[in-house]
Amino acid sequence: MPFAIMTRDKPNSSALRVQLRDAHLSYLSERQNTMLAGGAMLDEAGLAIGGLIILDTNDRVVAENFIAGDPFQTGGLFADVQVVPWRKTFFDFQRCV
Repeated sequence: MPFAIMTRDKPNSSALRVQLRDAHLSYLSERQNTMLAGGAMLDEAGLAIGGLIILDTNDRVVAENFIAGDPFQTGGLFADVQVVPWRKTFFDFQRCV
C-alpha cells in the first residue's frame, strides 16, 4: 500500500522555501520513479504552505527515510510531517477498486 507524505511549512517561512526549492526539486527529480504524485499545497492566495507526496512503497521506513532526506526537511522548512498509508481508490480519472 502506498504512503502519503503530508507536510506543513512553518509560519512565515516563504523565504526559506524559495531558498531550498531548487535542492528540493532536484532531490525529488532523482527519485521521481518512486512517486505516484507530488506537489505543493497552497493557501487561498496560491502561496505554498506545505506539500503532498504519494510514494509507491509498502514500507513505512522507506517513506520516512524519503522525507527525512528531503532538503525542505533537512533545511528546517517543515513544522509538521505526517506519513500515512494511502489506499488508491480513484487515480488518474479512473476507479481502481
